[in-house]
Amino acid sequence: MPSALAESATLLLADGLPPALLELAGWVPAVVFPGATLLQLVVILRRKTAAGVSVAAWSAFAIANICLFLYTEKYGELESILGALGTALLNLCIVAAAIRYRNPEGGNPKASARV
Repeated sequence: MPSALAESATLLLADGLPPALLELAGWVPAVVFPGATLLQLVVILRRKTAAGVSVAAWSAFAIANICLFLYTEKYGELESILGALGTALLNLCIVAAAIRYRNPEGGNPKASARV
């Protein structure tokens, strides 16, 4: 059962925000989340090192984004697909890149660059 505070917030948002603002609110995370995630992936791929990148954290982000997609029940909306599933896919790409470029010499990126 929702709390009185949650019900009040729902009524305020439903009655007070114009549809265009709600549409914008849906598109912001659909662009920002995958965009920010892509930035991290590009850094790993360009540097060919995953020093400081947490496989556990990025795996958790992927799981959370998939769960968020399921929770919102907006399966056909592009904002939801890009923001949650698109980001989850990029999260998993970061996990794969981090495993591929991990530093077996104890995390020293200069040591792994030596031949």
